[in-house]
Amino acid sequence: MLSLNELWFLLIAVLFVGFFFLEGFDFGVGMETQILAKNDTERRVLINSIGPFWDANEVWLITGAGAMFAAFPHWYATLFSGFYIPFVFALLALIARGVAFEFRGKRDSKVWQKTWDVCIFFGSFLPPFLLAVVFASFIKGLPIDGDMQMYAGFFDIVNAYTVVAGITVVLLCLVHGLMFTTLRTLGDLQERARKLAQKLLIPLAALLVAFVIMTYTMTDIFDKRGTLLWIVVVLGVVAYLLAGYFMTKKKDGYAFGMTGAVMALSVASIFIGLFPRVMISSLDQAFNLTITNAASGHYSLKVMTIVALTLLPFVLGYQIWSYFIFHKRVHEKEHLEY
Repeated sequence: MLSLNELWFLLIAVLFVGFFFLEGFDFGVGMETQILAKNDTERRVLINSIGPFWDANEVWLITGAGAMFAAFPHWYATLFSGFYIPFVFALLALIARGVAFEFRGKRDSKVWQKTWDVCIFFGSFLPPFLLAVVFASFIKGLPIDGDMQMYAGFFDIVNAYTVVAGITVVLLCLVHGLMFTTLRTLGDLQERARKLAQKLLIPLAALLVAFVIMTYTMTDIFDKRGTLLWIVVVLGVVAYLLAGYFMTKKKDGYAFGMTGAVMALSVASIFIGLFPRVMISSLDQAFNLTITNAASGHYSLKVMTIVALTLLPFVLGYQIWSYFIFHKRVHEKEHLEY
C-alpha cells in the first residue's frame, strides 16, 4: 500500500511524464516551422495542427508545479529558488511562444510574421532544453546544505552532462513532433516530416546512448535502482527500434506512439532513479531532500488526495474529448485560424 508521500511523488512523476509526452510534440512542431516548412502557408498548417492542443498541454506543467508546491513545499522552494534564472527564461519563452501563435496572423507584414516566427522557434526550443538541464541536475547532484538551501554556481547547472541532456530532449521533441505532423497533415508536408524524422533517428540514438553512459558513470541512480532502470532502458530500446520500423512502413500512428514511449520512459527514469529522494545534495547525502523531509503534513496530503481524485476525471475527460473533436487532418485548402 502506497503512503500519501509516495502517492504524491508518483502523481507528480505522472504529470511531468504527461507534460513531456504531450507538450513534447508541440515543441517539436514549433521548431518545425523553421526547419521543415518551406513557406508561410506550411507554417500556418503546422501551427494550426497544434492550435487546439498546445495551451491545454501546458496545463500539465502548471499542475505538476502546483502539486509539487502543495505536496512537497521544501522541494518546491529549493528547486524554484535555486533554478530561478533558468525558469525565468523558460517562462518568458513559453509566454512569447503563446503570444506569437495568436499575433503572427494579425497583420499582413513579412517583418511582423518573421518576428513572431522567431519567437515560436525559440519558444519551442528553449523550454525543453532548460527543463532537461534542470531534470538532469536533479540526478547529478547540486550543492544543497542542511537548511535545504541550494547554492549552485553556473557550472553546477550548465555542464557537459546537463547540456547533453538538453540537446537530447530537444531532438527527441523534434522527432516526436515530426511524427505528430504526419498524423495531422497530408501530401508533401506529411512526407517530408516522415523522411526528416527517419534521418534524425541515428543522431538521436547516438545522443541517447551517450546520455545513458554518462548517467551510468556520473550519477548514482543505477546503483540505487539498477535493475528497474535497466528494464526501462531495454523497453526504451525496443520502443525506439519499433519507431524506426513503423516509420519505414508509414504506420505513423504506431511510430508516434513509440516516440512518445521513448519520451515517457526517459522522463520516468529520472523519477525512478531519484526515489525516495527528490533532490540530491552533492555536499552530503544527509542533506538530500526526500519524500519524507520535503513533504507537507499528513492532513494536507489527505485533503489534496480527495480533491485530486474528485477533479482529475473531469480534467482528463475534457482533454480526451478535445483530441477526439479536433482529430481531423489540417490541409492548406481549408480556413486556417492562425
